[in-house]
Amino acid sequence: MELKEVGELLEKIRKERPLIHNLTNTVVTNFTANGLLALGASPVMADAEEEAADMAKVADGVLLNLGTIYPRIVNAMVEAGKSANRRGIPVVMDPVGLGATPYRLQVFKEILQQVRVDILRGNAAEMANAVGEVLTIKGVDAEEISREEKVRIAERVARELGTVAVVTGREDVASNGKETYVIDNGHPLLTRVTGTGCLLGSVIAAFAAVEEDLLKAAVSALVVYGVAAERAMEEIGEERPGRFQIAFLDRLALLSGIEVLTYGKVARL
Repeated sequence: MELKEVGELLEKIRKERPLIHNLTNTVVTNFTANGLLALGASPVMADAEEEAADMAKVADGVLLNLGTIYPRIVNAMVEAGKSANRRGIPVVMDPVGLGATPYRLQVFKEILQQVRVDILRGNAAEMANAVGEVLTIKGVDAEEISREEKVRIAERVARELGTVAVVTGREDVASNGKETYVIDNGHPLLTRVTGTGCLLGSVIAAFAAVEEDLLKAAVSALVVYGVAAERAMEEIGEERPGRFQIAFLDRLALLSGIEVLTYGKVARL
């Protein structure tokens, strides 16, 4: 794929304003909503199990985020996911902290038994645990590993779970099991602002809402997200997480196709 296509998809989001149904964690709802609005999409955060299926069927994309899980929200995720599957609406899952506790792994497996997840995004440890490998995870964070290991994990997850797999870190890897891309955009300050990883899942869902090729959607989201972070850091000039958070939202809103072409770094393996 070409970087020109990434810019075109960004403009498509801004034109169509896809509705993204976020069943996400309590820490990040405000930041996620503001991030989607900045990007050009429309957020909704309806997590009552009584309406989850109805809300999903009118959405253009659904995000399931396991950050703060309890029985009612898990039930809502299952109902929303099944409703989206019936209507061909893309479902993105962010398995936050997968491997940190047995309960998270149990919930993850229960959801996968009932819902087809189109795109799975996590750090290396979360994604490794998704296919039974054990990588150390502390809370919701994981140690950085080599590009080769990320590629191996992404391709294995994609093949075994039948999904587009996105492994994020200093470099991001996206694979559908047949094609694999490495994206080398972003800035370390993203790791010092709560919710940036969770917002990324929602941004991926927004791109999937306007692009049927889910691998292309995932790669495009990663490029836009990473370039926006780089441009935000250039704007503030020094590592101030508070200022970076605001600048990042501004860059999501202002990012142009020319900037994507200029700064995007994507390689197909």
